[in-house]
This record gives sequence, C-alpha cells and structure tokens, in this order.
Amino acid sequence: MTPLFPARFLAVGLCLFVAALLFNWAVARLAEHFAPPQGQFIEVDGLRLHYVDTGAKPGQAGPPLLFLHGLMGQLGHFDYRLASLFPERRVILLDRLGSGYSQAAKSQGLKAQAELVADFLAALQAPRPLVVGHSFGGAVALNLALDHPDSLCGLALLAPLTHQVDTPPSVFANLARDSAFGRWLFAWTLAPLNAIMRAEATGRIVFGPDSAPADFWNKGGGILALRPGNFITGSREMIALPSEMPLLERRYPSLAAKTFILFAKGDRVLDPNVQGPNLRDRAPNAELTLVEGGHMLPLTHPELTAAFIRTALVKSGCGGLL
Repeated sequence: MTPLFPARFLAVGLCLFVAALLFNWAVARLAEHFAPPQGQFIEVDGLRLHYVDTGAKPGQAGPPLLFLHGLMGQLGHFDYRLASLFPERRVILLDRLGSGYSQAAKSQGLKAQAELVADFLAALQAPRPLVVGHSFGGAVALNLALDHPDSLCGLALLAPLTHQVDTPPSVFANLARDSAFGRWLFAWTLAPLNAIMRAEATGRIVFGPDSAPADFWNKGGGILALRPGNFITGSREMIALPSEMPLLERRYPSLAAKTFILFAKGDRVLDPNVQGPNLRDRAPNAELTLVEGGHMLPLTHPELTAAFIRTALVKSGCGGLL
C-alpha cells in the first residue's frame, strides 16, 4: 500500500491544479463577458493596444486629454463617469500595457511604457495633450514628460505615485513576486479566488474612506482585475519599481512641464503627505491641491476631479475655460 501513496497524492494534486486552471479560465471569460472592450484597437511598436478615442470634432477647443490609469486598473476607471464630463474636447483613454485589453510587453517598466505612450500619441495624431495620470499612471506620465517633453502640454496627476513605497498596502502584497514562474503559478491558482474573498476588504482600502460605486464591478471594469493576466501585469509593474523610481525621483528638478497634483487627505493607498508634497517641492512647475476623499477620485468624485483638470488646462497654457 505504501508505494501507492505518492502516486495518489500526485494524482489528487494534479486534479486540483487542473481544476484551478479551469476555474480561473472561466472567471476570466466571465469577467470579459460582463466588461467587454469599449473602444478600438491599434498596433503600436508591434503591440496591440485597446483605447477609446472620442475623436477630433468640429467645435472642440484646445488640445486633447489623455488618461492613464493606475496599477491593476484599466480605462473603465475613467470611462465610468469622468471622461464624459469633457464633451468639448477630444478625450483619449488608454489601457496601459498588459492591462484591460492591451497586450503585455517584454518590459512593463515606466520608461518602456512612456516610450509606447509617446508612439501611441504619434500614431493617433493627437498633438500635445494634457496628460491625466492616476496612481501608477501618474508615474508613467512623469516619465513621459521627462523623456518626451514635446509630446504633451502639461500634467494633471490624480493621487500619483511619485516616490518609491517601501511597504505597499496589504491589498498589493501578493504582487511582490520576483519569480516569473511563481507569479504565473499564483495567478492561475490562488490569485482570482483570493481576490474574490478579499473584495470587500480591498474596496475599503482602495476606495476608502469613500465607497465604491455599486456598479463599479461591471460598468467601471472592476471585475477585469480577477483575470490571471491582470495579476501578472500588476506584479511585473510592482517589482520593476524599486529599480526605476529612484532614477525618476532624481530627475524631478528638470521637469519642464507644468504639473498639477490632486491628492485626497484620506488616501489609504499612497501617503498624500509624502507623494504629493515631495514632488511639489522638487519640481519647478508643480502645484498641489488637497481635498477630502480617498484614492479613487476619478470614480468617487468625478465632478471635483473634472474641475481640477479644467483648472490645470487653463494654468498650464493648454487652453480651456473654467
């Protein structure tokens, strides 16, 4: 009987592994059913990107707005409500590399993403937009402004990542996986189920002290975060930060773009007393605004966020009316 034990153990383990793969595949397909692509696709630098572009229309004033979402997010964070508050402008929402419905790349680093965004803007013939970056998207926007200053007219940063976080919030702790195989294994076995079980606690941190919109899971694309590929992308982005953020921080004194920063005092993801003031004090053309609320301002306070962006348009010289 003893020699059969390892074989039975391995057989049970293999069955559980296959069951987990099938379950997570089904979760991913279900997520895509409830939150399908909202825009169109374009190939840039050999990568298939998903984006929404309202297009240049008669009567629109000033340069476009380009929105870049945060870690584990997608363009639905802006498409939910905020983007519709700018009918007078061309609005472009981009699923960053490996997020939403955009293809992942060999490098998910900040510089690589900024390079792709610059090429994406050129491909769309979208001249010098005001770039709106939320959270991790703020770090990408800062890289874009430093590496390609002629590609934009200014920055409007919403709760941006501007400095390295030594201890990330508990909701992102599972992303810190250096091993590509370990990352893949966790993504396709435990990650989706873990995310489902911790959804309420995650919402309290990511959205708190505000409440998440009741229909965020489908209309805001929140359910897409359950896909294994989304976890892999978030992990790759997080583990690249320690090598890139210090280099980015050292360049802030040379940031030429007029930069406007919006932080909520109750942000539970990024410390508003560190991330906002440190960029404001080091960049020559930066201005910080503090408001009440949490990290997900584009979703929880869209009108307030839109007013901030309109102010940035005017003060940056991008054009527009308050």
